[in-house]
Amino acid sequence: MSGKIKSVLVLGMGKVGSLAGVLLNRTGFSVTGMDMHIPDGLPFKTVKGDVSSKMELEKAMSSVDAVVSCLPYHLNTMVATVAHSKGLHYFDLTEDVASTQAILELSKNSKGVMAPQCGLAPGFIGIVGADLAKGFDTLRSIKMRVGALPQHPTGLLGYAFNWSTEGLVNEYLNDCEVIEDGEHKLVPPLEDLETIVINGVQLEAFTTSGGLGTMCETYDGKVKTLNYKTIRYPGHAQLMQFFFNELYMKDDRQMAGKILLNAKPPVNEDVVYVHASAEGVKNGKMFREEFVRGYYPLEIDGQVWRAIAWTTAGSLCAVIEMVNNGTLPSKGFIHQENIPLDAFLATKNGSLYAKSESGNGSSGGGKMRKVA
Repeated sequence: MSGKIKSVLVLGMGKVGSLAGVLLNRTGFSVTGMDMHIPDGLPFKTVKGDVSSKMELEKAMSSVDAVVSCLPYHLNTMVATVAHSKGLHYFDLTEDVASTQAILELSKNSKGVMAPQCGLAPGFIGIVGADLAKGFDTLRSIKMRVGALPQHPTGLLGYAFNWSTEGLVNEYLNDCEVIEDGEHKLVPPLEDLETIVINGVQLEAFTTSGGLGTMCETYDGKVKTLNYKTIRYPGHAQLMQFFFNELYMKDDRQMAGKILLNAKPPVNEDVVYVHASAEGVKNGKMFREEFVRGYYPLEIDGQVWRAIAWTTAGSLCAVIEMVNNGTLPSKGFIHQENIPLDAFLATKNGSLYAKSESGNGSSGGGKMRKVA
């Protein structure tokens, strides 16, 4: 294919990594997937290898144009460093603030793109939030909420761990960046509880770490309130506060993840809720712009993929398409909030967001659609 990227190495063949490989392959890229454990039936080349080994990564990166990390967040800085040393384009899904800052430093003299945070949150939600904020004479607030939930919740937690427990525990325990009363600051996680209703479903939202990506730096001095919260079914936040704080599971993050995954294993019928808004003055009057959606599983090339998998992988692959076709820069750090929403949705992978959604007033009803 023509463009800046022809071959892509995808590290991590879990659900999201496998789907990222599938989507990039069907978009026309030459894909190689790498992990110690490779799922059967993938339609692209795979190699077994230790993705935590710098030596093996250097060898695997010797003949590709771009690297995609779908690995646990603590491995991303190493992967990005190797990619940077070889002048490759680098993309990941991290929500970890420290990893992102390290990659930002690498980008200052990079030959290729350094693009962390290309998933759902951070990632797509930042693209949406920035799009809503356009056109205001004065911005008062940008608020973004995302939740990946079971369609049919059971038990008091009302949850299923369809996402990395390591990443989720990280989000639940690390301090959260916000802009509050015009001041860029850190606030505790699992707090500032609010009620949200989407398509008639009552939900709650509370602070978690990492969802804003680099937006606080971008909008510092431009907005009075900027924050991100995670969406859950009512009662979840209080139980997580009890689990982490009163039972002191915050002191053993690895064990906390094991307990939670054992209690609430993944489910196939999930839903991803996205609720974003911007408020401010337009043409002399206060106004509110909103983007509210529910996204459901998709069938892609004969296989059904969970909503959390395709919304994450689809966003990542759309950004890669945009770097390849020249819509985005070919080097340096890419801020998700600088990606134009219209151009994102016009890509083959960004268009997935129009194929499995329910908007305001639509039930969605757990519908599953097919993508040719």
